[in-house]
Amino acid sequence: MAMEPDPAASPSRPSPSDGDPVPGAPEAPGVPVAPRVPEAPGVGPATLREEAGTSLRIEHWRDGEHRSLAGLEALRRAVGETTARSWIDLTDPSPALVAAVAAELGLHPLIAEDIIERNQRPKLELTDGTAHLVVFAVAWERELLVEEIDMVLGSTFLLTAHAEYWDPRRAQHLRDGVGPVLGRGTDYLLWALLDYVVDDYYPVFDRIEDAVDELEDRIVSRPDPDTLQQLFALKRQLVDLRHVSSPQREVFNQLTNRPLPFIAPEHVVYFRDIYDHAVHLSDEYDSFRELVTAALDVYLSTINNNLSLIMKRLTGITVILAGIGAFAGIFGMSEAGAAFRLGEAPGFWIVTFGITGLAVLIALILRRINWI
Repeated sequence: MAMEPDPAASPSRPSPSDGDPVPGAPEAPGVPVAPRVPEAPGVGPATLREEAGTSLRIEHWRDGEHRSLAGLEALRRAVGETTARSWIDLTDPSPALVAAVAAELGLHPLIAEDIIERNQRPKLELTDGTAHLVVFAVAWERELLVEEIDMVLGSTFLLTAHAEYWDPRRAQHLRDGVGPVLGRGTDYLLWALLDYVVDDYYPVFDRIEDAVDELEDRIVSRPDPDTLQQLFALKRQLVDLRHVSSPQREVFNQLTNRPLPFIAPEHVVYFRDIYDHAVHLSDEYDSFRELVTAALDVYLSTINNNLSLIMKRLTGITVILAGIGAFAGIFGMSEAGAAFRLGEAPGFWIVTFGITGLAVLIALILRRINWI
């Protein structure tokens, strides 16, 4: 008779330890799960720590005390303090560093992906209790420079990611230090940085205005292909500016008219001031676009006028030469030999000098009416 196997004697399966999820088992209800952010392959912990020491800066505020921190370990400790406020600033971060910071902050993977790709348009999105803003800073260095800035606002933190040339610590509201601004809330710090971004548009608009004035003077004085090339280059730069300024204005409008988490009601008036500046800049842009279009029309009109002037001058010269040619054809070149030997009758010379005098008179008349 076959004996049934004893359950106690059979090899037992290793049971998962406490806190380790069983593969394939559903998550326990009501337990929040941190989003998984893929790490960049080929990046070791040492390399990541080295980059975090230079590209990651943390401004930490708690109970009226402000400290500047650096490194992922400091970020982990700062995020763990629920009563603290932190500003995490990333300068030219690598995908691995963005993924690591996003994992520490518990950001949605789509937010990390947008920051890594850096090919967004101005927008405001609410994801998992955080507000993700994409705005663009501009500068003028012989031509228009446009750079994307990502900002993520949470309940206790503000994350910014940007290129190296844009330094947020040069903002006029941070001249007395980050502590007083961060102490009023991460939303107030967000306003301070956005106000700095918008204020940087005014010097660029001044440079564009100077460029338009210079091109208008050149069009009137000496229109040439180089002037037309610069005119088209400025028109393309205005198009690039429109691609960021128009949707960015709508982002600022949402900050004032849309109920958003983590933005105190008493701070909404500050964002409304930014929106007013954005509307003013939009009006300025429309004026520049009309001026550039008008300058192009003036250039084409000037070229047509110059062509008409050339045609008038050629017509005047033709009138003079046609009269001389007609008389020369009547008398013929057979009389030239006798004329050089002074054997012609006085009538020949009278006609010759008469033709010459008439040509001079016609030239004076055409000169007086600005035909030549």
